[in-house]
Order: sequence, then structure tokens, then C-alpha cells
Amino acid sequence: MKAVILAGGLGTRLQPYTTFLPKPMLPLGEKPILEHLIEWSKKNGVKSIVICVSYLRKTIEDYFEDGKRFGVNIEYAISNKPLATAGQLKTAEKFINDTFVCMYGDSIYGFNLGNMIRQHRQKKSFVTMSLHQYKTNLPYGVIKTTKNNKVIAWNEKPEIKVDINMGCYVMESDIMKFIPKNKPFGMDDVINKVMTKKKLVNSFTGKNGFVDIGNKESYIKANDEFIQKLGRI
Repeated sequence: MKAVILAGGLGTRLQPYTTFLPKPMLPLGEKPILEHLIEWSKKNGVKSIVICVSYLRKTIEDYFEDGKRFGVNIEYAISNKPLATAGQLKTAEKFINDTFVCMYGDSIYGFNLGNMIRQHRQKKSFVTMSLHQYKTNLPYGVIKTTKNNKVIAWNEKPEIKVDINMGCYVMESDIMKFIPKNKPFGMDDVINKVMTKKKLVNSFTGKNGFVDIGNKESYIKANDEFIQKLGRI
């Protein structure tokens, strides 16, 4: 099985950190985010990797080369313009001919990927999405009313729980048929598209959570946590 890592984004929310480094190459602890992903993939038995690159791609290619130094095999799918998540994935089509893993290049995962792959096969899914239960407290009082505007309940700053997308998928290779070539296309677009075609999309709730590095605040927090872990070793 192959893993496709989407690593071609511009990282605009992480400027100026991403002026000279693509977001997946930002350091997290003692190594780049992308190296953490590759190690996690290898640990879970997936050692053949396709990295979708674009912005500052030579930085990634020069660091990882063919992957032998990291105990994996790495190939590169190249685009010359931003294509969004699914559009990036489309560039890896020539490397994919079977069930594969797809993951975003700006997150760190801790769940058991093997269990997710097994569930995908057992349920004969077309796509399996990894989910994480996210909890947060609303900063406002939530007021419940009737149709006649009568107030019947006041819940001050309630905790809400929702399942969020972690950005790691197990997919069948035919997913590529639903993605337009050389055109920006989001992963939400393709998932909604395959569901309208009655393809089976299942979810897998991963334990041990994940670290999302989408903006400067989350990156600084994640890096501080990793540095603290290194200090305890």
C-alpha cells in the first residue's frame, strides 16, 4: 500500500515562517513536520510514499531524496500551481493503482493506521475518513426559544462536542475519476461528489488525537509541546 502526502500548499496562514520553507518542512521538535509523518507511516507498515509537492518543492526533494535514508521509498508528484487538497492528490494519479492512504502534510497523527486500513477493507468502503472528537466551550450563553419567541432555557457557555476531520483518509484508487485534472478542487468537494454517486464513505475515530498545524498559534503551541517532550527524555 502507498501513502500520498499532500505537501504543496503555500502556507499563507504561517507567514512569515513559510517565506523560505514550505509548511511541511517547518521544524517540530528536532525534525520537520513531514519527517514525523513519514516515520508514522513507516511505523504503521506503509513504506511506499508519494509526496505531492509544489511551493518550494526543492527543499523537500533535497532533504528526503528517494527516502532510503529514512527506510522508505519516496516518489514525487509535481504541480506548478496551487490546486487545493484534492487537486494536489490528482497529480499523484499515475503512481496509484490500488487502495491507498492520503494525508495532509501539516498534521501529526498518533492513532493506529493499521486499524483504520483493516476497517476500510472489512466494510468495503470507497473512502474512510479519520475523525477526532473536538470539545470546546462557547463563549456565550445559549438561549433556547419556542416558535413564539418565548425563552424556555438558558445554558451559559456550554461545552459542545463535534467530530472533526483529521485529514487522513484511506481511499480506493477510483477516487481519482472524481477529481478534475489541473484544477483547484477541495477534498470536501470530492467527498461530497462521491457521496452523491452513492459511494460508501465511512468514518474512523482515531484515539490519541492529532496535532493540527494550520496557523501560527497552533504551530507555536505544538512546537512548545514537542520541545517539552524532548526535555523529559
